[in-house]
Amino acid sequence: MVVGLGTGSTAAHVVEGLAARVAGGLRVVGIPTSERTAAQARRLGIPIATFAERLDLTIDGADEVQLGTLDLIKGLGGALLREKIVAAASDRLVIVVDQEKLVEQLGEHTPIPVEVTQFGWQATAVALAKLGCVPERRYMAGEQPYVTDGGNFIMDCRFGPLADPGITEQQLAMTVGTVESGLFVGRTSVVVVASMTGVEVLVAPPRK
Repeated sequence: MVVGLGTGSTAAHVVEGLAARVAGGLRVVGIPTSERTAAQARRLGIPIATFAERLDLTIDGADEVQLGTLDLIKGLGGALLREKIVAAASDRLVIVVDQEKLVEQLGEHTPIPVEVTQFGWQATAVALAKLGCVPERRYMAGEQPYVTDGGNFIMDCRFGPLADPGITEQQLAMTVGTVESGLFVGRTSVVVVASMTGVEVLVAPPRK
């Protein structure tokens, strides 16, 4: 089985659990969505590959999950481009979150991360602002700009609650200088939600 391995604190726990299953004889090949996840998988003994044309399943986390649609905001961990590439190549996308990540509308608490080219990022930021958001370039600790595994910058774009995430995703994709956005619309198969009372499984509605 070919399994996409997500990035972030929740996904790291999933990778640990998968490694225990691999040690017990489970046969999988992992496709990491970041260099950080790749290093963790190697350390724990999960066989990995750089990519596959088709993945059976990807397990990842999310920063916000919209109730009802199960659309997502991802990318606070900085791996949104590879995460979306892997998700798009997967038969199923399973998201694992805690209850606090569930929202009525995407953007209630979280900005939308947008990966942009370093060249001309200032012009890209102006174009993003015209869409109705407040874009801020992400920095590491101190004054060093955050650079993704693909060598790009990230603009964290605060829109507030989104009336139509699908339209916003399209607008971001059409903005010159953007590489990818952290909006994942219509891609989720299942969301596994952990809370103090137990675990709930939410299934995505049929796609139109």
